[in-house]
Amino acid sequence: MAQFFKEKANKSKQLSPKLSLNVTQLDHLGAGMAQHQGKVVFIAQALPGERVTAQFTDQKKSFAKAKLIKIEQKSPLRIDASCPHYGHCGGCDLQHLALDAQQTHKQQSLNELMVKLSGSDSIEPQVQVAPLVSAPWHYRRRARLATFFNNNDKSLKLGFRALSSNQIVPIEQCPVLAEPLSALIHPFAVLLSRLKAKASLGHLELTQADNGTFAVLRVTKVLPAADVRVLVSFALTHDIHLLLQDGNGELTDVSTVVPSKSEPALQVKPAAITLPEYSLSQGQINCQFTPGNFVQVNAEVNQRMVEQAVNWLDLQVGERVLDLFCGVGNFSLALANRGKILAGLEVIGVEGVPEMVQQARDNAKRNNLGNLSFYHADLSADLSNEKWLGKIDKLLLDPARAGAFESLQWLQKMKPKKVVYVSCNPASLARDSSVLLNQGYKLTQLCMIDMFPQTHHIEAMALFEIGS
Repeated sequence: MAQFFKEKANKSKQLSPKLSLNVTQLDHLGAGMAQHQGKVVFIAQALPGERVTAQFTDQKKSFAKAKLIKIEQKSPLRIDASCPHYGHCGGCDLQHLALDAQQTHKQQSLNELMVKLSGSDSIEPQVQVAPLVSAPWHYRRRARLATFFNNNDKSLKLGFRALSSNQIVPIEQCPVLAEPLSALIHPFAVLLSRLKAKASLGHLELTQADNGTFAVLRVTKVLPAADVRVLVSFALTHDIHLLLQDGNGELTDVSTVVPSKSEPALQVKPAAITLPEYSLSQGQINCQFTPGNFVQVNAEVNQRMVEQAVNWLDLQVGERVLDLFCGVGNFSLALANRGKILAGLEVIGVEGVPEMVQQARDNAKRNNLGNLSFYHADLSADLSNEKWLGKIDKLLLDPARAGAFESLQWLQKMKPKKVVYVSCNPASLARDSSVLLNQGYKLTQLCMIDMFPQTHHIEAMALFEIGS
């Protein structure tokens, strides 16, 4: 008898009956936590002290995820979300929690992760310093919006992706974006929908810089001349720098493109692209970056973060400072600028992306910092034998989310007196802290950084000192 394969139902994905659950705490990703039949249940947008109606969406052996259906008993910390797109757009996930409670939760999560993953018994109260915070709204100076072209009705959506989905949520404004950027979203959505080549458009990146507003539009094909004329007019009307980015990452300012009368040929004027800029050290430093390069999105917090890092390192005459994962020089420039009043101070920046190394070198030149040099290197490798490295007195690290575990393995060969570790992922910071503690360092300062209000994201800065 022939047998036919019949796919079994995925029980872990099946929806359960609706349950009434008591939420006791938040996890470090901002989800409410409850208990049900020996399992931890994670419920997005539920708060401690609330009784909620929820429904399982994913069940594992020791935990489950559930969807919030109804709030039966409301927490006094719950507030109404300010954004009409909240709950649909995947950007923010804590707008329902009062701001001071958000910051308290983030501080507690940071401390818990540091204790759990670093091997420390506790975080001493005197180690903790005041968190670095900013205005809770309109703080983001940079954002990337996605586009979606519907082949059926030939329509174009512009917005942010939904949570854990590729679906695009169309938006008209965003209250966490800098106001000039938020005000551009709807006009851009209208503009892009008018283009003949709208099926060839990719993401739109918006940046608010000290020298103006920048927009980078990703295009997969050469645009027809009529579309370019529309874009040029839009850029002039809204007083923005509008750049086109092709499939190779090359950028072209639309103001340098001359649409010819015989479509689709276009001519490009030989002209340098204006790069976005921001200032550091009370305006003493000017930092340029190429669209697409990493920069901190919260300008207010970044200013305070850089200033605190420089103060924590307590630079002295004749010292040599190493800045690993230096990017375009966010910390290096400020450190070297302090050297103007400290004879013989030398700063070395190391980055793994060649284009960012070149941009950093250009920034050193434009700020007349002769005591600053940049090098390209594999940051997972042992750099202690590099001829340009030499003796290092102080170290700053600002790695990506994966952390700096490999880089810290060869640190014991150098033994800098102070290490400032800036982290966008407290879990990797906590893990890497164990390496430093095992090498004889002591955690002497720990600061929670609220770079992204209204979201669960936590950043941190830690100071480690040898023999303290």
